[in-house]
Amino acid sequence: MKIALVGQPNSGKSTLFNVIAGFKANTSNLPGTTVTFTESRVNIGGRIADVVDLPGTYSLSTGDLAELETLKYLIENDIDVVINVIDASLLSRSLELTLELLDLGLPTVVALNMMDEAERKGIEIDVDKLSEMLGVPVVPVIAVHGKGIKKLFEAVFETARKNTVPRVIRYPAPVEEKIREMEDSISEELARKLKVTRRFLAVKLLEGDEFFLKKVKEEFPDIENFARTSLKELEEKRGIPADQVLHSERHNLAMCIFEKTARIKRKKGPTVEEKIDRVVMHHFWGYPIMALVLLLFFYLIFSIGGPLEEFFLGPLDALRDRLSGSMGSGLLLNLIDGFLQGIEGGLAVVLPYFVPLVFLMSFLEDLGYLPRIAFLLDTFMHKIGLHGKSVIPFIVGYGCNVPSITATRILESPRDRILTALLIPFIPCSAKTTVILALVAFYLGPLWALGLYVTNIFVVAILGRVISGFFPTPSPGLILEIPSYKLPSMKVTFLKTWLHLKTFINFAWPILIVGSIIMGFLQFLKVDLLINAFFAPLTRGILNLPGEVATTLIFGILRKELSLIMLFQALGTSHVSDILTTKQILTFTVFVIYYIPCLSTLAMLWREFGKKIALLSALLNTGVATLLAFLVRIL
Repeated sequence: MKIALVGQPNSGKSTLFNVIAGFKANTSNLPGTTVTFTESRVNIGGRIADVVDLPGTYSLSTGDLAELETLKYLIENDIDVVINVIDASLLSRSLELTLELLDLGLPTVVALNMMDEAERKGIEIDVDKLSEMLGVPVVPVIAVHGKGIKKLFEAVFETARKNTVPRVIRYPAPVEEKIREMEDSISEELARKLKVTRRFLAVKLLEGDEFFLKKVKEEFPDIENFARTSLKELEEKRGIPADQVLHSERHNLAMCIFEKTARIKRKKGPTVEEKIDRVVMHHFWGYPIMALVLLLFFYLIFSIGGPLEEFFLGPLDALRDRLSGSMGSGLLLNLIDGFLQGIEGGLAVVLPYFVPLVFLMSFLEDLGYLPRIAFLLDTFMHKIGLHGKSVIPFIVGYGCNVPSITATRILESPRDRILTALLIPFIPCSAKTTVILALVAFYLGPLWALGLYVTNIFVVAILGRVISGFFPTPSPGLILEIPSYKLPSMKVTFLKTWLHLKTFINFAWPILIVGSIIMGFLQFLKVDLLINAFFAPLTRGILNLPGEVATTLIFGILRKELSLIMLFQALGTSHVSDILTTKQILTFTVFVIYYIPCLSTLAMLWREFGKKIALLSALLNTGVATLLAFLVRIL
């Protein structure tokens, strides 16, 4: 049995998925974070089902990549039941997607999520009346607390057993007449071929949806011609584009259903949330508050990570020294020492900073503050030739650049997607943050690390301005949903942190350990000397760094934090300040932050944008890294 979760961004769809499937999807109080689907086989009340969490989508139009991916999955797979997850506090807007889903003709159950948020806003919903008007089961739930989940899936299994097809909800007569004319011209053969209902296809053709118009034109050009003629007639009759006619009628229908099934008991005066936003999103005070929040963010990470790094480094360094004294030298010692360096790197260097970083990032996401940062930075982003919505992939990039590249799908303009994707590898991800905090903050002080982050913002701004000069088309205005503030669930935040931690333990840490062992093997064979000599013009000549760091930079292409662990190994000590000067530590860190993206990021760039953009990104990053590191050296 296959169940698909469909809903608008920030409706709690991924939270519901995690409740039933265990924590597998990235959830946040941030629009557009689910840009690829996540699937899991689960046992629900003794029944096995495949549940898929599809990207958040405002509609089933095909102009947006996330919306196209959702629609294609729904029509190309044998879905037994669709769970349409609705934010009850935004019921009228959410129902527009519901009406499109009903036209698709798949068995559907509506999960009326965030009922507590609706109640807080003073919205009372007559669930039975809503179910009656939609013609499908409607079940109130509070996914974040697991309430109503049992009843929801009882309705899902009952709907699947009966294979209940939703009834058609009609538009006003003039529009419905056009839909019926279009529907009559569509054969069952064509609808079957495209795997949609005749009505759904008729609506899409009248909207002028190019995806379906092209599909129809390939084998049924007469229908395509009729569709374009009908589309023009509808436009002439209503005086607006045909897609707006259908969208506005759908909006009116959703509003009508809302007014008949819900009532609002709003208190007089601004709500607490509105009062907070008057300060947090103020045109002046919003920026100092944002700076203070980010400063506190990095201060907390360093306050936790610094002492932990010192705590773990001491015993592990002592163990390595003891082994070196008892075993002398040889291949075995090099391999064992490499293994211990990998363990030490993960335990003492990465985890002390990685865990608090992920935890605090998840907390800010779930709180709903990150979209407000995007709003505040919209003007700034336009000045560097970008869209304010690009802030969202950038914010995701502070965790990891790989999902950040995928998150560019929320941008409507191909120009903005490419430009944002080229800038994302310059964002300090959690791996680069580890290098900054464990090296610069630890040895030079947290203010030096903060300086690197501030400098990074200006670097990204300048690069954005320069690169946007090659894309003369201006970026469109910002349309961004600002979600309600939500008190983050500590359980969910800890689970999200554990999800990232588990990924590091299962994937990244083994790479660190194997890389350290290989480094020990290369040192035994003296191959590292050849590599260091080859790259000496860069490391010794341009950057004025010890020749030993060349090998570490090559390993850093796999994982950025690996370059730091390799640095300890190449220099023979974790006390790098005894060997490197302040300027050399800064030069090395700057080069690591900016040079060629890690292998995973390059692979994602290749997949999303092609090999030319991936190659351009690698060359751009390495060129900028060399220039900036050289400037640090000579200043």
